[in-house]
Amino acid sequence: MAEAPTTGPGSGPGEPSSGPAVAEHRGRGLFGPTVLLGLAASGGAAVGGHRPMLAVPAETVTAAGGLATALADRSAEFPLAGALALVSLACWGALLVTRGVVRRLVAGLAALACSGILLVLVVGGLVQDDSAAADLATQLALNPAAISVERTGWYWVTLVSAVPALLAAVVAVRLLPSWPEMGTRYDSPTGAPASPGARTPVGEDDGERSNLDLWKSLDEGRDPTAEEPPASS
Repeated sequence: MAEAPTTGPGSGPGEPSSGPAVAEHRGRGLFGPTVLLGLAASGGAAVGGHRPMLAVPAETVTAAGGLATALADRSAEFPLAGALALVSLACWGALLVTRGVVRRLVAGLAALACSGILLVLVVGGLVQDDSAAADLATQLALNPAAISVERTGWYWVTLVSAVPALLAAVVAVRLLPSWPEMGTRYDSPTGAPASPGARTPVGEDDGERSNLDLWKSLDEGRDPTAEEPPASS
């Protein structure tokens, strides 16, 4: 009596059982969540990256003899972080409509942009915060020794958003070969039109030929959706 075929551990109906097939199936399953995470995190970093990152507390300015009118100038921004966040956000949009090598380059650019955001935040907000405090003291015409800066809420929003954005970009680079790509159905055909008496090549789909006819009609200035007038007898 023949034995019933068995499937791998954890495989269910409709799921591949071999190792590479399982990995590809899981990679395709992560496409949507990864893209959504990358878009949301990059968007959060783009919003926070254009807000004040470091600020001088109001009580510090008052204690140092500063004027109330100077309180509007007691913050510092990191415009480079905001610009890199916009680059990452644009990369996620481009990743949805590109294919092949271009798509890999876009995913790699997103990872580099997110790495740059973290580098700017760490260096500017943690390593060189004393330098930022001195610059703010100069703007406020105060003694640099009496000025201390604090990190604003937008700094932490940008930092917390940049981490998952980088993670999503790294996952995209890793799993990109198994992700679905936009089809070539709506690409403009580049081949020469076939002659009226030419035979259809073996394997050419009717949809591809109708697509060629559609683009040919558009090139000739005719509306392919309009009904053709009946032929006169």
